[in-house]
Amino acid sequence: MNTMMKRRTPRTKRGTRIARNKRSSVGFFKRVFQAALLITAVCVVWVGSIFWRMWALPEEMASPKEVGIVLGAALWQEVPSPALRERLDRAVELYQTKKIRHIIVSGGYDRRDSKLTEAEGMRNYLVKQGIPAAAIVLENKATSTYENLVFSQQLMEEKGWTSSVIITHRYHAVRALDIAKFIGMQEPTASPMDSKVLMMAWHKGRETLALTKWQWDKLQLSFGISPSS
Repeated sequence: MNTMMKRRTPRTKRGTRIARNKRSSVGFFKRVFQAALLITAVCVVWVGSIFWRMWALPEEMASPKEVGIVLGAALWQEVPSPALRERLDRAVELYQTKKIRHIIVSGGYDRRDSKLTEAEGMRNYLVKQGIPAAAIVLENKATSTYENLVFSQQLMEEKGWTSSVIITHRYHAVRALDIAKFIGMQEPTASPMDSKVLMMAWHKGRETLALTKWQWDKLQLSFGISPSS
């Protein structure tokens, strides 16, 4: 009898350890699952808030502004791409209806082999649409939305302009406005438009990632750290 008890004891201990390990594994996977659900929920809320902010942007300007800032996009050879023409056409509309008195066209070289900066291509297009060259100011250096607005703000300070409207597509305007507020532009507004030529699902998804990255860039800039490109 004693011999049988001695033989069964180790097996009982092993069974206890196995049961304990199973419970530990179940608890671990349960915590991982809960964390995954939480992260998914946060992502859904974040993306939903971005899409809502895009949708909620008003198209109409509350009051005239001194300058409209057209954010650059791709040139096709030396002429604006269809998407960029949509932004420029909005600038023409605002100028002709006297809602803006000046236009800053912002954008550097699109590619290394480009013959014109985005700003030069935009200026040429606007002049052909009847906008006086004297009303157009070129910002030729920017290679990002952040630089678009920082360099345009510097030009505004040189000209003594204080009120502005950012002219870009709706999907892009949310980040542009956030950047404008961050750098201290005075009550920045936007005149967003929906695109008839862009694949909006792709661009909205891409912009969601860009806006998420901007939150990290903004944090680094707040501490005086230059964000990586």
